[in-house]
Amino acid sequence: MFCVYVLYSFSANKLYTGVTSDLITRFKFHNSKSTKGFTLRYRPWYCLHTEFFDSKKEALLREKELKSGKGRDWIKKHVLPNFL
Repeated sequence: MFCVYVLYSFSANKLYTGVTSDLITRFKFHNSKSTKGFTLRYRPWYCLHTEFFDSKKEALLREKELKSGKGRDWIKKHVLPNFL
């Protein structure tokens, strides 16, 4: 099973979208184990949204959709207000 996830950084007002087959381990990596990259600069991250898929292909397509302009707008309109 694959998961598309959306993280949010309160300190920087940033969103991050990714795909994984192990959400818990990946989330821990973003918040503490990573030593370089985008997510290092904006810790701590909070999980806003998750969607689960049976195939990696489906998950990658959804990730691509959420990273598009329309996808980011959807997150800001439908997901972020429920979290704040």
